[in-house]
Amino acid sequence: MLRCVLLAGLALTALPTFANDSTAELGTGGLILSRSDSIAMESEDLFISRDKITVDYVFRNGSDTDIDTIVAFPMPDIEGNPDRMVAIPNDPSDNFLGFEVTSDGKEIKPQLEQRAFAAELEVGADLKAQGVPLYPAGEATVAALEKLPHDVADDWVRRGIIVVEEYDDGSGWKKVRTPYWKLQSTYWWRATFPAGKPVRVSHRYKPSVGGTAGLTFFYDGKFQGEYAAYKHRYCMDDSFQNAVRKAAGRNADSEPRLMESRIAYVLTTGGNWAAGSIGKFKLTIDKGDPKSLVSFCGNGVRKTGPTTFEMTADDFYPERNIDILLLDRWSHGD
Repeated sequence: MLRCVLLAGLALTALPTFANDSTAELGTGGLILSRSDSIAMESEDLFISRDKITVDYVFRNGSDTDIDTIVAFPMPDIEGNPDRMVAIPNDPSDNFLGFEVTSDGKEIKPQLEQRAFAAELEVGADLKAQGVPLYPAGEATVAALEKLPHDVADDWVRRGIIVVEEYDDGSGWKKVRTPYWKLQSTYWWRATFPAGKPVRVSHRYKPSVGGTAGLTFFYDGKFQGEYAAYKHRYCMDDSFQNAVRKAAGRNADSEPRLMESRIAYVLTTGGNWAAGSIGKFKLTIDKGDPKSLVSFCGNGVRKTGPTTFEMTADDFYPERNIDILLLDRWSHGD
């Protein structure tokens, strides 16, 4: 059974939160190989922090023939939904996670494939024909939409490609054409796995870290709101809940503001290698600040430093993704 990991040491209390105080995290993951029954993943060393995610793999081709295949890194989808704020580390770059990859120590320059969808239909050709960038979150995209001919804009509204937002900024009502399509991006490259030899592939990027000014699962001295969902997703056990209660009790008169951070790592994709399992798996999570609280699900997790925790497993088959909850107190200057 998966168990909770609790890293305490932060005196804090909780405040209710509101929708406009939140940004959503984007779930990211690792590499995906074209299907092969000959290439095995001998090991995966995964490190996750708020500042970076690094993954070091060792693959081995167990056949007596070299294998040429495709390796891909799917970027998380970016949705042009004005009602959903997401955390994008390198906005407005196409490489919005700052993805980098090497093979046996040599840098790889992968190709980028991007596709845009609205109402589950591909609309990338429509966007390109009008000179509109596929990336829906950038200022250049909004500027390009404002230049659309009225008949094109009206057609795009009917097709669900854009929406028109209306608001009063104090100088009168404004109408703004806003992206509503979804962008799918994938980095990919061709790789050769020599017969019988290990191939070491490493990649790194900056994660999307969601946040909330307050706690969505505890306020007014009670566990409520998103408590049930958080308890399941982050394996919040009795120790974690007691730490939150104790911290809140200490600050009943002058409550410091809290900040909730979330990281999501998609571990269950892939598996297109021999046996489908990982020979040796190692996970390291770094909470960054020794005073932070963190909770996540894992088996046999042990503390390896003031801010780091480690889990190892042999013949590991991932059954669920990794979701990390971090709690921090805002500085007095914020």
